[in-house]
Amino acid sequence: MIAPVLPTYNRAPFSFVKGEGSWLTATDGRRFLDMGAGIGVLALGHGHPALVDRLTEQGSKLWHVSNLYTIPEQEELAGKLVAATFADTCFFTNSGTEACELAVKMARRHFHVGEQHERTRIIAFEGSFHGRSSAAIAAAGSAKLAEGFAPLLPGFTQIPFGDLEALQAEMQVGDVAAVIAEPIQGEGGIRPLPDDTLRGLRAACDEAGALLILDEVQCGMGRTGRLFAHEWSGIAPDIMMIAKGIGGGFPLGAVLATEAAAAAMGPGTHGSTYGGNPLACAIGCRVMEIVSDPEFLADVSRKAGLLRQKLEGLVDAHPEVFENIRGQGLMLGLVCRVPNTDVMQAGHDAGVLAVPAAGNVLRLLPPLTISDEEIAEAVQRLDMAATALAKG
Repeated sequence: MIAPVLPTYNRAPFSFVKGEGSWLTATDGRRFLDMGAGIGVLALGHGHPALVDRLTEQGSKLWHVSNLYTIPEQEELAGKLVAATFADTCFFTNSGTEACELAVKMARRHFHVGEQHERTRIIAFEGSFHGRSSAAIAAAGSAKLAEGFAPLLPGFTQIPFGDLEALQAEMQVGDVAAVIAEPIQGEGGIRPLPDDTLRGLRAACDEAGALLILDEVQCGMGRTGRLFAHEWSGIAPDIMMIAKGIGGGFPLGAVLATEAAAAAMGPGTHGSTYGGNPLACAIGCRVMEIVSDPEFLADVSRKAGLLRQKLEGLVDAHPEVFENIRGQGLMLGLVCRVPNTDVMQAGHDAGVLAVPAAGNVLRLLPPLTISDEEIAEAVQRLDMAATALAKG
């Protein structure tokens, strides 16, 4: 008999009753140091007082009215995002997957309205992950994600990771509407696109007249020490997908776009019942106020350096368990020599949580508010996990 909750996840055999900062307390009383942060969602950790206060304040006034009406909190958050980024406008969603759907629609409609009906194809990179909707799994091109769900949405081509020559060859066909890329692949194994490659993507799109879509759902909102990861390369996209950290744990996503890229999206071309509701946007405003502060971002970079340094020592101490580290900021991956799920489970026994990814990588996506002492504690617990695995 099927379980009441559809069994699409292999869940850990424990659950939690309380979260505070970087810590979670399980039903049996055990405390876990959370280095996964809800897959990068909890930018400010569990139960951040400023978010609890904002949630309580807004929740006592107004939760939902629908997008049939003007929503002041939505306009406030849109203003903050536009002021802080390349964008001229944004549309709010509930998740990164929904953001992908709109980004694809926006790119294709841009050329449809421009009477370039042949330009519908979207180029993506091998190993990418943009969600689990039909459009998102078609973009990723992963056989594992797509198995049993054919026919997929047509019009997507995957090229080798970071291969600018392959991209140039695809551009010559003349039917490309957009290129979609994660500045740092998350599910794909914490693989950053080098700055030169990001600049090459921008140049290739400009030369071909195509749009550049960046997926910053996981790597954005301060995780790399800049508000968005692409800022390190000095380029800007035409369209950007965000989610996860922007809501600090409350479901919230958005598509940010330039005026030119978004101009074809008029009334009736897209919608969302819940997207951008007053409760979500009030919390998003508070997250933005905290995370966009230059001193906060500088401290993220400092803590990222400390975490990387300690992880390098961990890798050196356990060459039979770990191969190396990759990533940027507080988005790091331990490349494992033993199955990453074994390391994850040993971490559970040691009281530390992390997230597996492709390429036998264990993702570390801690809250951006993690303390120096908690960083040291997390690495110590990972050391205990690796020691147990080596003995086993």
